Amino acid sequence: MLFNSIDFAIFLPIVFILYWFVTNKSLTAQNILLLVASYFFYACWDWRFLFLLIFSTLLDYYTGIKMSESKNQSSKKSGFG
Repeated sequence: MLFNSIDFAIFLPIVFILYWFVTNKSLTAQNILLLVASYFFYACWDWRFLFLLIFSTLLDYYTGIKMSESKNQSSKKSGFG
């Protein structure tokens, strides 16, 4: 799916409507919707890269949690520790 395709012209309004009206202003539901929609969008281009994207998402999420849990301010900024 390309940005200038008919598929994207249909996909974008559906995601937009779901984001604003169906998720009922629930931040968690909106974030999950955007994540799933993003995965679907990239999978339409080439599904083989989807696994790399999911791995990168999980790694970044885990790293962010560990940085947040860090006691040392300098290690929070650098990402080490």
